[in-house]
Amino acid sequence: MTAATSTPVAWPLDHPLALSVSVMLEAWSDDSAPGIGPMGNPLKAGVLDLQGRSWADYGPKVGTWRILDALAAADVKAVFYVSGILAERYPDLMKAIVAAGHDIAAHAWAQNIVPAYQTEAEERADLLRCISTIEATSGRRPAGWISPRCTPSAVTSALLAEQGFAWHSDIFDTDVPYKLETPRGSVVGVPFTMEVNDMPLYIRYGNEPRAFTQILERLLSQWPDAPKRPCCLDITVHAHVFGRPYGIIELIESLRLARRYEALARLTTHAELAALCA
Repeated sequence: MTAATSTPVAWPLDHPLALSVSVMLEAWSDDSAPGIGPMGNPLKAGVLDLQGRSWADYGPKVGTWRILDALAAADVKAVFYVSGILAERYPDLMKAIVAAGHDIAAHAWAQNIVPAYQTEAEERADLLRCISTIEATSGRRPAGWISPRCTPSAVTSALLAEQGFAWHSDIFDTDVPYKLETPRGSVVGVPFTMEVNDMPLYIRYGNEPRAFTQILERLLSQWPDAPKRPCCLDITVHAHVFGRPYGIIELIESLRLARRYEALARLTTHAELAALCA
């Protein structure tokens, strides 16, 4: 086990809120499928869920292109967290994301491969092929990371520092970024918030899509009455979930809300926050 300690950083913005836009672009290995999906009735163990696979494949085939259009119309930049296996399968999509001015971060090799279950050697090998594949297909080495299920292993932070990553977002114990110091170097921990995230709101808890925008509006409109402490908030969509028509409406409206509250909330990205806190 590789220990990591945290070092606070000064809040780098002149706004009380940092509002980051993130797009999760996920894929599973050929022998696996999402463990949760819209049908709500998982198949027996050992049976490949082809409905789940088809549902997930919507993300790179259709959903991401719709999200790119929405972000372009709103003139908003995002970080796309990409599974390495998806980058391998869809190299033209990687080039389109970069050409549109967005950052690509790594989201491990595949969503069914969780670092917490791997040995250090296995985790390093998957990390290296994820880096090389994203760099080869997008033309850029990824500087950011988030683990499948947002669940790192005890050595993930050290491995990321070792490979020169600027940040990772498997961080839930803070409202603001901080430096993670490991025996192999430092990496900025950028908190990943779940309040405005399509996966728990819509898929896990079964809310109507509009709950996504309603919660964001509630947060922004009521924030001036909250204790005056700086905070990071995320607008997070998964390409195979809110890349669909019902979801893109809410993403578009959430971006309009963000623009409406620009005096309160700095519209930013995890990449920009990490650079400001480095």
